[in-house]
Order: sequence, then C-alpha cells, then structure tokens
Amino acid sequence: AQALVSEHGGNWPREEAGLRALPGIGPYTAAAMAAIAFGRRATPVDGNVLRVVARLYAVRAPLPAAKAELGRLAVGLTPTRRAGDFAQGLMDLGATICAPRRPACADCPLAALCAARALGIAAGLPRRKPKSPAPRRRAVAFWAVRGDGAVLLRRRDDRGLLAGMMELPSTPWRGAPWRLKEAVAHAPFRGRWRALPGTVAHVFSHMRLEMRVLAAQDVEQADGVEGLWCKPARFRTLALPGLTRKLCRHALAATAAPD
Repeated sequence: AQALVSEHGGNWPREEAGLRALPGIGPYTAAAMAAIAFGRRATPVDGNVLRVVARLYAVRAPLPAAKAELGRLAVGLTPTRRAGDFAQGLMDLGATICAPRRPACADCPLAALCAARALGIAAGLPRRKPKSPAPRRRAVAFWAVRGDGAVLLRRRDDRGLLAGMMELPSTPWRGAPWRLKEAVAHAPFRGRWRALPGTVAHVFSHMRLEMRVLAAQDVEQADGVEGLWCKPARFRTLALPGLTRKLCRHALAATAAPD
C-alpha cells in the first residue's frame, strides 16, 4: 500500500514490469494482472499453461528444466489484442480439457494444431525429471517399561522436525546404521537393553527414517530420568505423532509375543 501511494500516486501500475516491482507480487501475478486487468500483452504462466504448451509443441524435455523454454513458447503465442481473454482461455483449457492424466483431445479446440496429439504422446507430457531417492536416516528408540506397565516418553525439542511432540527416547538420526553398543550409550538410563525384532520405517516429505527398538522390561524408577511415565492404555490421551504411534505398536506387539 505504501509503495502504491508513494511511488504511483495511489494507482496500480498498468505495466507488467511496474507490477513486478511492487512488494509481494511475483511474475505470475504481475503478468495476470497486466493482461486481465489492464489488457496489456503479458503471459501468466501457471501449471495449466505449461501443460498446454508442452503438448501443443511436443516439448519432451522434462520439467523443471523445460520451464524457461515453455515460457518463451507461451509468450510467442500471446496476441497483441485481448491478451487477458487469451490468458484466461489458455488456463481454463489446461484446467478442464488438457487435463494432466486424461486429456480430452477430442473436445480440444487446438487438437488439429497439437503436435503431441499427432504423435500420440499427449498424456505423457509434460515430462518431469525423476525424483532422487529420499535420503535414508537410521536411529534406535528405547522402549522402557516399569514394573507397573508404564512406558517412558519424552518431549522433543521445540525446534526442528516434530518439534515439541512426545516420543520414545532415541538416538540421534543419522545415515549410518547403529551398532547395539554405541546405541546404548544414548539410552535414557543404564539397564538391560535387548533388541526387538524388526524395523519401523517412517517416510517424511524429504527423507525415510528407519528405526530399531531396544527394550528394557520391568525396570524400576530410574533416578534423574527426565520424561513422562505413561501406561499404554493412556497413549490415546496424548498428542503422539505418527512415528511414535508406529514405534509403540511395534514394541507392544514384539514384547507381547512369546520368546
């Protein structure tokens, strides 16, 4: 608002460059406003437009590397007159007919001009670069059970992943597997820890975490141990994240099974 008043006399800039210079307005919004609101020759490029153009010209280079080329092709298509109507039409075409998985080519007004349709590859465009495998991290959780059946939980730090949420005590998360002896050094207290069979896997948006569980049964209250002792029947009253719930289910099943 201040920039509009101080630099433009309270009026919106009518050109794409002037709109882009305003705080909080990016390239797409600036182009859309210039074309649709002010009738300027500008080309807003969203995912729908990228898809239409990739199919129209049969651009096989994968995204995101092909984004600049597709943007140039979209600009070349934009007419001098009624650029706003053209922009809205192209976006609507991608949203309704030139759909991501099942393009309705028989209903498309550009079907006769579409190179991808002629080649029979429309549904496969635009291509995307295969995602790199998510990095794998490993850790060991500690399932400590008192004689009364209560399990030791603790609260995570207020920063980082799963901040402030309850968890089983565990080692740090790292790439290399943990050996039993080095994992026990991170246990909440000294005790007779044994490895439970199996591994718990949990996938975050950016990584895959694999955790083993070490258990200590019928432990007495350990002096100086920080955390919350809670019986499994009360777990549902706590805001446990999905990872912690998985670990608890795994440990309960493994410790209930006969040796």
